[in-house]
Amino acid sequence: MMNISTPHMKNKIGDIAKTVIMPGDPLRAKYIAEKYLDNAHIVNTVRNTLGYTGFYKGKEVTVFASGMGIPSMGIYSYELFTFHDVEKIIRIGSCGSNHKGVNLLDIILADSAYSISSFPKVYAAEEVNRADASKELTNHIEEILKKKDISYKKGLVLTSDVFDAYRDQTSYKSPYPKDLNPLGVDMETFCLFYLAHKLNKEAACLLTVSDSLNDNKKITSEQREKKLNKMIKIALESI
Repeated sequence: MMNISTPHMKNKIGDIAKTVIMPGDPLRAKYIAEKYLDNAHIVNTVRNTLGYTGFYKGKEVTVFASGMGIPSMGIYSYELFTFHDVEKIIRIGSCGSNHKGVNLLDIILADSAYSISSFPKVYAAEEVNRADASKELTNHIEEILKKKDISYKKGLVLTSDVFDAYRDQTSYKSPYPKDLNPLGVDMETFCLFYLAHKLNKEAACLLTVSDSLNDNKKITSEQREKKLNKMIKIALESI
């Protein structure tokens, strides 16, 4: 098989499945592959951004880490969509929230994402602040959530280039619309949705709330890696 090499990935044609489950953390990708996939084998180790391909209930799937932030998500989702002809990417990640109706460990199904990132301007010389999830794929995931009787929130999330906890909240002046009221805040979803739209691919996103600014609660790094099983299984069931 022909090698496909970039500075970020080294794979062969056929190594990557048409559907990719994409956590941010490489160790979460490893955890998912070892816990849930049959016949899983590693397909990427470049820069320790781990990727595995295997089978879930007889269906081939790749679990591939995105890393943190819009630039990293942009690199890996673009290369998977274009060089490996991936058709669908389902992001599974953690997020923070200061929405009054959202609590720690709640599951969010993002149907759109808002950002003031310069990514669209640099990528395609256009001013875009909102990107939508793929409707059909998102509806399919929602059907599974309902079938499994799993509680979730569906709506808009905010994708930021700055990790909220590092800001001086006392002097911070929000550049975002006052009526935005996102369910959660992450650092990758907008980029995935935007690129999927530009490349005529499909993308969806499930997030678990790991930091609640309402009551100052958060989960540990170990819990981030291993205690998000409900969200992980929903994503796998959707393939």
